[in-house]
Amino acid sequence: MSTFDRVVNEYGAGHLWVVSFVAVLVAGAGAVAAAPRVVWDRFLWHYFWGPVYADAMAASCAVMTDAGPEPLYEGCTAAIESGRVVAEPGYTVVSEIGYMLILVYMLVGVYLLLDRLDIADDPKLYFAFVPFMLLGGALRTVEDATDRALDAGVAPIVDYPLSSLIISPVIYGTLFVMTLVTLVACLRLDREGYLDNYYRATAAVGSGLVLLTLAYLTGVALTTDYSTLYPSVLVSTVGIASVLAYGLYRAFGAYAPEVNSGTGYIGLLVIWGHAIDGVANVILADWLDALSVPLTYYPKHPANAFIISTTEALQPAGLTAAIGTSWPFLVVKLVVASLVVWLFNEEFMDESPRYALLLLVAVTAVGLGPGTRDMLRATFAI
Repeated sequence: MSTFDRVVNEYGAGHLWVVSFVAVLVAGAGAVAAAPRVVWDRFLWHYFWGPVYADAMAASCAVMTDAGPEPLYEGCTAAIESGRVVAEPGYTVVSEIGYMLILVYMLVGVYLLLDRLDIADDPKLYFAFVPFMLLGGALRTVEDATDRALDAGVAPIVDYPLSSLIISPVIYGTLFVMTLVTLVACLRLDREGYLDNYYRATAAVGSGLVLLTLAYLTGVALTTDYSTLYPSVLVSTVGIASVLAYGLYRAFGAYAPEVNSGTGYIGLLVIWGHAIDGVANVILADWLDALSVPLTYYPKHPANAFIISTTEALQPAGLTAAIGTSWPFLVVKLVVASLVVWLFNEEFMDESPRYALLLLVAVTAVGLGPGTRDMLRATFAI
């Protein structure tokens, strides 16, 4: 037995993860204290918190000053050219890599927690988490409504700094806490005999929160001047994504049954979640005029922006005018989601059900969450 195995057996993997988490926080705080200009201003703030701050303030960018961060509503290019530390809303390659590493690290911690609670080895729990994935996109749209309210001179329902909790990527942490608290509470009520099934109770709480959030957004659209309801976006996105996802699912069942053999209907939802993201991006980028929606949106993710710019450069102008330049993003989404479902074969699902379930939840969330936000943002014109 190796030294590492002996340490894990003696102290427990969960305790070691908590120790490592605390050590990372202490090391990070020490680095910030030792070199604040380099570690905080030019790295952590510039790539991670600065974009969240700029987004929360509905600014074009934010600049770090001696007195702290300052939102800028114009003059961002001049600030960058002058060498100031500037953060813009959205993601960069550095931040996306960083968030990916954080996601993997946190997934390990969640896995150890679920193992300690002795739950999440039943695929039914996956379906209980789906409403919370939709909730993430809906809450993110609430923050978009906050930006619109500020632009219109109206006091928003959620203001900074509270609004930072529902801005990407902080919202993933917020949703994680909400989901975990709901799950643990329902599990306890189940084990004490107050509930018959904590899966259904967890799903019911998530569904209720989604409906409440949608009711708020609908009220904003019907009672304010800065939001307008365009149900055609919602219907088109859900309809097209559902047809594509179900069509692929049935095609795999008929011609490549090994793709669906391990996941079943979970695989269908994985593909559907990423189809929602892909279709929403295509509609927002190229087809809003066809739906009579007088809005313009731009991609915030580097991968999406790269695909669009590459397609624009390689695709004939006539074809671009006819179908737009964002369609390859949808193709990539469907292909990648299908490959992920295929990797979760029966052997993997049977040998590591808890680990497989956790990964499938994460894979679905990174598609369905942003896709729901984009879809609702255009649906409510915010």
